[in-house]
Amino acid sequence: MAHKTVVIVQSSYIPWKGYFDLVNRADELILLDDVQFTVRDWRNRNRIKTPQGLAWLTIPVKTRGRRLQAVQNVEIADPGWNRRHWRTLQHAYRRAPHFRTYRGLFEELYLGCSETRLSAVNRRFLGAVCDLLRISTAISWSADYGTVAGKSERLVGLCRQAGADRYLSGPRARAYLDETLFAAEGIEVEYADYQGYLEYNQLGMPFVHQVSIVDLLFCTGPDARSYLKST
Repeated sequence: MAHKTVVIVQSSYIPWKGYFDLVNRADELILLDDVQFTVRDWRNRNRIKTPQGLAWLTIPVKTRGRRLQAVQNVEIADPGWNRRHWRTLQHAYRRAPHFRTYRGLFEELYLGCSETRLSAVNRRFLGAVCDLLRISTAISWSADYGTVAGKSERLVGLCRQAGADRYLSGPRARAYLDETLFAAEGIEVEYADYQGYLEYNQLGMPFVHQVSIVDLLFCTGPDARSYLKST
């Protein structure tokens, strides 16, 4: 009998390498975008490494009067965000060994982006980076499946509907997952380990692992995949 592993996470803006390790280990990635949007989180921002230190790239979104909005409904507040982010990336990584390798691709990703919803932007970049890292995991939306009440119950329901017998999660979920619910459905729970990543030649010191995947791509180029733990 064939096994199926599912990862269920919210979409994030150009997330770090650990996110892509999760995706690479799964048969299907379900983007959990019909849950409440959280401010000052990874949904609409991430960090990059510059020669001067860490810097934030944040997509401005509409939140006033929308405190309970779902991630999938979040609208971008400033259509010029993409040009600003691209200028910042050019300035930060122009001397990175492989910036020129991916310059054309990322310039089109940014300047050609006309999406007005955050989820669509995140999905656009996620797909492009997966292609660069040779990750072929199927990607779907949680809204494509039926909704079940309860945090762990919801995840179990998504796994069941997706035909999965293994659920792969980030390590922080140990604090709240009710594993007995998964076991009752014959679904194995496995937690990723984010320890032991190899360092690479990053711009500036000290080395920081928790930065956007673009840092790994611009610094290591076609070798980026080898710095994932799942390869």
